[in-house]
Amino acid sequence: MSFVFVLESIFIGPLKLVFEIIYSLALSLLKNPGLSIIALSLSMNFLVLPLYRRADAMQEQARDTENKLSRGVNHIKKTFSGDERMMILQTYYRQNHYKPTDALRGSVSLLLEIPFFMAAYQFLSGMTVLKGVPFGPISDLASPDGLISIAGITVNVLPVLMTAINVVSSAIYLKGFPLKTKIQLYGMAAFFLVFLYNSPACLVFYWTLNNLFSLVKTICYKLKNPRKVLKITLAICTLGISLLLGKALSLLRAKKGQMEAVKPDKKVFLLSCTVLAILTGLMIPSSVIGASPQEFVDIFSFHNPLNYLLAAGALGVGTFLVWVPVFYWLASDKGKAVLSRLMAIAAVTAMVNFTFFGWNLGLISTNLQYSKGFIYSNLEKIINLAVFVVLVVGLWLLATRKKKIMASVLAIIIMGSVGMSVWNGVKIIQGTNQVKAYMQKMEGKEAPNFRLSREGKNVVVIMLDRALGYFMPYYLAEKPELAQRLDGFTHYINTISFGGHTNFGVPSLFGGYEYTPVELNKRENESLQVKNDEALKVLPVLFSQNGYEVTVCDPPYAGYSWIPDLSIFEEYPEIDTFITKGYYKSDAQRQVEISSGYRNFFVFGLMRSLPVAIQRGLYEGGHYHQEYNANGDTTYYNQAIDGLHKASGTSGSFLGSFEVLQNLSNMTQITSDKVNTYLSMDNESAHSPVLLQMPGYTPSQVVDNPVRKTVTDGKGNTLTFENEIQMGQYHTGMATMLCLADWFDYMRQNGVYDNTKIILVADHGYNIGQLPQLKMPMGNGETEDCSYYYPLLMVKDFGATGYETSQDFMTNADVSTLATQATIENPVNPFTGKPINNAEKTAHPQFILVSRQWSADVNNGNTYIADKWASVHTDMRDPQNWDFYTGSTVLKEHKLPQ
Repeated sequence: MSFVFVLESIFIGPLKLVFEIIYSLALSLLKNPGLSIIALSLSMNFLVLPLYRRADAMQEQARDTENKLSRGVNHIKKTFSGDERMMILQTYYRQNHYKPTDALRGSVSLLLEIPFFMAAYQFLSGMTVLKGVPFGPISDLASPDGLISIAGITVNVLPVLMTAINVVSSAIYLKGFPLKTKIQLYGMAAFFLVFLYNSPACLVFYWTLNNLFSLVKTICYKLKNPRKVLKITLAICTLGISLLLGKALSLLRAKKGQMEAVKPDKKVFLLSCTVLAILTGLMIPSSVIGASPQEFVDIFSFHNPLNYLLAAGALGVGTFLVWVPVFYWLASDKGKAVLSRLMAIAAVTAMVNFTFFGWNLGLISTNLQYSKGFIYSNLEKIINLAVFVVLVVGLWLLATRKKKIMASVLAIIIMGSVGMSVWNGVKIIQGTNQVKAYMQKMEGKEAPNFRLSREGKNVVVIMLDRALGYFMPYYLAEKPELAQRLDGFTHYINTISFGGHTNFGVPSLFGGYEYTPVELNKRENESLQVKNDEALKVLPVLFSQNGYEVTVCDPPYAGYSWIPDLSIFEEYPEIDTFITKGYYKSDAQRQVEISSGYRNFFVFGLMRSLPVAIQRGLYEGGHYHQEYNANGDTTYYNQAIDGLHKASGTSGSFLGSFEVLQNLSNMTQITSDKVNTYLSMDNESAHSPVLLQMPGYTPSQVVDNPVRKTVTDGKGNTLTFENEIQMGQYHTGMATMLCLADWFDYMRQNGVYDNTKIILVADHGYNIGQLPQLKMPMGNGETEDCSYYYPLLMVKDFGATGYETSQDFMTNADVSTLATQATIENPVNPFTGKPINNAEKTAHPQFILVSRQWSADVNNGNTYIADKWASVHTDMRDPQNWDFYTGSTVLKEHKLPQ
């Protein structure tokens, strides 16, 4: 990240962000790009109108002062020379309370116009989404208008029209101005004509509208009573607001009479701006990254996540310590006084909103999207509103009557925010250093690959993170050909996992029944990390010891690290290990994710600072009103979903895993050597719900699917979609199965399908509320959505044919038994010496950890953190087979506490 980029983020970035958000909101309402540009122009002009009014007043004041002093200045210059002239001029200026630097006030309007023009230029000239979009006579808003063609010569009309309006406006405005000022403004008009002549029509159209607005404003100013005209023009717009503000202020009056006169408080204002800059640009972004730093590092193209903080911090500084103070500096004393109090209220309420609200929104991904959508309960909204009203009243009084206390409160908030940000920064540095060390070990490592043999036995275990088993009948009903492509598979539709998150489900999935949560808690003298790593190694080491070529890809939570620590296999050099997630991303996609992160971390911080009732508007489905990409690439950082059937953009977190599935055939080496192989892989495509384009369920920049709210399984059962998470989960699951089916077709074509055992299994399910029959009563008036513990389990054995379903009670701890059947005689755990089988499944009910402590950074002791538990047997779909313990305990026996 360059110094120039930081400066641009400070001075231009906030303006460009305002342009983008206003345009996005206008487009969502008007559904027309051209009309949205008009709305953008009007909004920006009204927004900065107070700035320009004040700038014009300062310019007029400077001009009047110069005119007043001009006779004396000319006399001094004619009469005196050299140092004597300079000394007398200085004395003359001082006597008239004038400084030569006051002449700069006459250029305030021009100085303001430059950054606004640069922001508009960067935003609109980069609008690749407008390519080919017409508006009126303009055929393409992303190209020069070319409205007139004479004798083969194309003339762009909009720049000429823009300049003509500018010249007329300048001529009216400059009446009575000195020649120097006229030359300056007419020169600027000529410059814009040349500079923007071949620019995209959208940019010139916007600037033409700005000039038209300026012309109207100038005409109003030149009338005999411009104040009256302006008051009449704005009266309707401000009447309602004025009444509301008047009512609110009247409530703040003292009982004995009018409040004391409002006075500016520059200290409170600057402290408030500092709080908001730190909170939105540093503390909130660092808290997200610091919670799991490794998630934000791409091991195939290293980018330090601290750069996200630098970019967000620059936007925070630019917004609250540059542009908000510009408004303050140009305001009247009364305006400054009001603004200082409003900023103090904004600073404290922003900290309260972030600290005490919004912590029940579910998991947040690296692209800043919440896993369960963005929904606040009505109760939380009401409580937040009540707190907000109380704070506004109390803080206004405090900022008015107890300024020193208000300043002290803000100073304390600043110190706390900085301290928390530094602590988060330390965690980010530590996590990043671990990744750097790991990347050094990976240098020179070949591309992910593995062998499948035509002559030997192949065993493939693929963990599909959060794949939902109950979707399969609906997939097959929608695409009947899928059953043929999944020939030989048995779908076990009565399967449980041992928890609702990866850190609970993975050990037993790869290690068997010795590694269920209860069994791990029994080994209380060993860390969960050690036991998890041991479980991950059980099958690879066992198969390797029995003469199999072994490849392990993306072992989940290896080393209890988000980026799997492959060093856990270092003592087994015969085992090949790879990281595949993110390997197939393009350089362009990586750059888009980085540049989008620079922007979106600040917007996220801004959003989390707002009252909860209005946060959703800025969240915008996790898209944060991002409407363009400056690099011209149309791959988005994340996806904006519009209902159940439409979306724009793609999700980087989804593509990072899905592209691995698309490249499975490229990773596969077919051999005729008589060798046995074992492959273990984790893939997270099903973990990132996004909308895909039907009927192929493929990633698309524009998703526009037929309206469909239900699907059937062909046997009278219906699945209903009520929100985008449910629909997105269905789409990604279908895409995952179709992609795997493509690989299976490739295996058939190369003669390795029949002699390959394939196990598809999920570590856990997901509680998205589509199966009312799995909402089990817990006995304390609460219910638990047990679809959290309903994972996918499908097995294709050697030489198996047909597609079948089984009602047998299964768990994902059966994987080790299934994998070793007909491959390893009398398999024994190489670390404990115990036989590998599923006898424990019927020896007692199976015990599930009902916990939301999903993070291995937190739940990483010797036992799992005390929490709720459930037990189930025989048929997980029958509520009578479930029992719950709703207290908190560390369970170490196959019995629920009484």
